[in-house]
Amino acid sequence: MKRRRVSVILAVCRRTWLRTARRPVTLTFSLLQPVMWILFFGFLFHRYDVARSLGTGRYLDFLVPGVCAMTVLFGASQAGVGLIRDIESGFLERMLSTPADASLVLIGKLLADVLRLLGQAFLLLLLGRLLGAAVSLSVPALAAVACALGLFGFGFCSLSCVVALLTRAQERMATFVHLVNMPLLFTSSALVPVRDMPDWLRAVAAANPLSAAVDTCRSALLLGDYAGLGSALGFLSIAAIGAFVLAVVSMRNFRANG
Repeated sequence: MKRRRVSVILAVCRRTWLRTARRPVTLTFSLLQPVMWILFFGFLFHRYDVARSLGTGRYLDFLVPGVCAMTVLFGASQAGVGLIRDIESGFLERMLSTPADASLVLIGKLLADVLRLLGQAFLLLLLGRLLGAAVSLSVPALAAVACALGLFGFGFCSLSCVVALLTRAQERMATFVHLVNMPLLFTSSALVPVRDMPDWLRAVAAANPLSAAVDTCRSALLLGDYAGLGSALGFLSIAAIGAFVLAVVSMRNFRANG
C-alpha cells in the first residue's frame, strides 16, 4: 500500500515536470524576471544603507535572499494554472476517477512545483554570489533556506490550487495572481528592511509569511544566525498545512461534484 502511494506521488510529480519542461518560455521568463530584479534593483539602490537594519553588508547582499523568496512567490502563485488546464482538458477528472486518493495527486503536483522553485532560488543565489553578494553557501545555510522557502512555496502553491479548483478559469486565476503577488511582496521585508517601514506597515509585514521566509533566509545566508529558525519554520508550517488542507478539501469536492 505504501509503495503504491509513493508511486502515485512520483508519477504525478514526473508528469508535472515533463509538462513544465515542454513550456520553455514559461521557465525562461520565471527565471529571467528575478534576474532583472537583482541586476536593476541591486545596483540602482547600491547606496541604500541597510547596515543599521541588517548589521552588515550592502543592499545587494540584502536583496538577493529577498529575490530568491520572490521567485518562489511568483512561481507558486502560478501553480494553479496547470491544474486549470487539466480541468479544461478533462484529465484531472479522469485522474481523480482512479483509486488514487486526491491528496496523493495533490502532493505529487506540489512536490514537483516546489522542487522546481527551489532549484530556481538556488540558481539565483549562485548568480548573486557571482555578482558579489556576500551570501554563504554553507550546508546549514542552504538547508535553512530550503526549509523556509520549501514550506512557503508548498503553502502558496496549495493556495493557488484552491483558487484554481474554485474558479476553474485562467482569467480568474490571473486576477488572483495580480491581486495577491504585489501586495504580499511590497508588505514584506523582501525589498526594504522592516525597521524603515511606517508603524502600520511593520505590523502587516510581521504577519506576512513571505517576511518569515525572507528573514530566515537572510539570517542564515548573511549572518549565520539560526536563533529564530524554529519559530519561523513553525509559523510557515502552520500556514502550509492549513493551505494544503484547504486544497485537499477543494479537490475532493471537485471529484464529488464533477
